[in-house]
Amino acid sequence: MWLAWPSHADLWLEALEPVREAFLQFVRAITNPDPVSGVPRGEGIELLVGDAENEALARERLRGLLVRFHRIPFGDIWLRDTAPVFLKRRDGETGETGEIACASFVFNGWGGKYVLPFDDQVSARVAAASAAASGTKVYRFPFVLEGGSVEVDGEGTCLTTRQCLLNPNRNPGLGSDVLEEHLRASLGVQTVLWLGDGLLNDHTDGHIDTVARFIAPGRVVCMIPARDDPNREVLEIIRRDLASFRDARGRRLRVETIPSPGRVVDEGGKPMPASYVNFYIANTTVVVPRYGAPADSDALRRVGNLFPGRRAVGVPAKDLLAGGGAFHCISQQQPA
Repeated sequence: MWLAWPSHADLWLEALEPVREAFLQFVRAITNPDPVSGVPRGEGIELLVGDAENEALARERLRGLLVRFHRIPFGDIWLRDTAPVFLKRRDGETGETGEIACASFVFNGWGGKYVLPFDDQVSARVAAASAAASGTKVYRFPFVLEGGSVEVDGEGTCLTTRQCLLNPNRNPGLGSDVLEEHLRASLGVQTVLWLGDGLLNDHTDGHIDTVARFIAPGRVVCMIPARDDPNREVLEIIRRDLASFRDARGRRLRVETIPSPGRVVDEGGKPMPASYVNFYIANTTVVVPRYGAPADSDALRRVGNLFPGRRAVGVPAKDLLAGGGAFHCISQQQPA
């Protein structure tokens, strides 16, 4: 899995150390060291570090874990959106062939709202590093797309939101028909399912990975709003719409639900786009964000029930969320 070491004090301010601690808990969970031998049982980390100072610090803090370091500069840690999307070839009904590729897209700072140095170069540089290390094929597509704005089932179905993909700050003048053709060509999907809006105050203009996720082909999970949730109406519409969809194989989606965190606010009292569906599915573990909300423990238990065979680990994410997202947002997986 590709990650970037939290580095920029000018962005995180006093939250930098809490964010680093959450990052470390996240990495420990997904590398899943054996409690006796310390040998990692989970996945390896490909870690971006912008300079020698941060590389030395990251090496010290991550000592003993399965990490490979890449001196690639970046603006911030949201690799779900700035890194390429990794694909694995599937040959019709015969299954996967094993061929891995990177789909590299244009990144414009989430519609020009958060333009940071080097972020528009991360995708090409990560793709080049992957190609050099493992022969990954690289495909470049000349339209704006963030990885957190699409959710796929591996069998030809893609979920997304109109609020993000049809936003004029991404690909002005392109309608849903054209964007669907782009998604088919770049991601190998056949069916694109459109939800409406995402969460209130979401920096990303409604990324799908905060409102609905595939947990298996034909099965999705979304949130039931808590009584005080400022996204109550949006979440109810999402659940209704998901229940009406059919996937690329003609199956009506089976909709699973977990609680929402409810009203989570920042230091100024402004509602934050907190979501338990921004979990990360690792080889041995599923990591679920915690916000200090009453539903944290119930959400962890219920997400864990959706992934038998994996342990569910809750990691504090409120400080991370203040920067724009949670654990799915900072990660980009590369298939074996």
